[in-house]
Parts: sequence; structure tokens; C-alpha cells
Amino acid sequence: MDIEYIKKALTTKTNYNIEYHNKIQSTHTYAINLEISKKNNYKIILTDEQTAGIGTKGKKWHTGNEKNIAMTIIIFPNCNIEKIENITIDIAKSIQKEIKEMFNVDLLLKEPNDLFLNGKKICGILVETKIAGKNVKALYISIGFNVNETSFPEDVANIATSLKKELYKEFDRENIIINFIKRIDEDIIRKVVKLH
Repeated sequence: MDIEYIKKALTTKTNYNIEYHNKIQSTHTYAINLEISKKNNYKIILTDEQTAGIGTKGKKWHTGNEKNIAMTIIIFPNCNIEKIENITIDIAKSIQKEIKEMFNVDLLLKEPNDLFLNGKKICGILVETKIAGKNVKALYISIGFNVNETSFPEDVANIATSLKKELYKEFDRENIIINFIKRIDEDIIRKVVKLH
């Protein structure tokens, strides 16, 4: 993964700090365990491979080496919990819209957090918060998106797919990551969450 290319392309006002791992158990678990501090705000954790990726309800999420997208965005929004009531669905819709604009591919949204292509799951979104009263102290947005994977583990082989598996060509992960982050930043984070 060309991390320097991604960093240069992400010139948003949010000024995300990108942390890359060649291999990690889970970007989500790693992010959750980071200390809540100013240096970790607006941080993006990216990896080329997850060995213990997680989805909703404790399910596993497969991330083959240098094949797919696995990332977690960390925000400390300091907003009322009502502000993020539908954030998971909103993120899914943003990804759906971006894939349509980039590749003219229609993904089906299965609310609240899954996207499907040709009847098989291609994307999962996991959002977790740390809350004090009604105040959202930390927001963790994790996205798993299958890009160039063609061989899935036996337990998900019949229900998972990727862009390459369905469209028979290789895709540029870096540009998809860049566009996802820009879209989520513009559509969701700046409008729903009060950044400061």
C-alpha cells in the first residue's frame, strides 16, 4: 500500500494522522485500545492484512494480504449522542454513492451496516462509541471493503465477494481509500459531528 500517496492526497481541513500497519489483528480493536488524547484525534488506522478482523455481533471479517481495505477512523467529537443517531447507515450510503460515482457499480444496502454486490457481501461497517452521559467522547468508524480478493475462507466463500471477483479486473485500493475518506469527511463528519 502506498501510504505516502494516500497522505499527500488527503488534504482535508480535518488533517488526519494516518498510521499504517503491514499486518495487525484488527484496526478496530487497535483503535479502541488507544488512549483518548489529542494526538490520537482525527486518526486513521490502515492495514494490508488483518489476522483477527471483526464485524458486527462478534463475527470475523476476512482481510487478505494486500487485497482489500481495512481501516478505522478515530474522532473525538464532543457532541450529543443524538447527533450520530443514524451515522452507520449514513456512512454506508456515502460508500454506496462513492462506488457508484467511481465505477458506476450499484451496491445494495442492507441496513444498518452491510453493502452487497450481486447478492454477496462486499462491505461491512462497524461504529463504536465511548460515551459520558449523553456526550460522545470517542467515535470509531471501521470499514472493511473487499477490493481485489478472489479467494475467501470456506466459511464465507459463498456469501462474500469483491470488486475484482464480480468485475474481473484489478482495482486501485489507494484511490478507493482516498475517496472513501474524503466522502465520509464531507458527508458525515463535518455535518453530523461538531469538530473543534
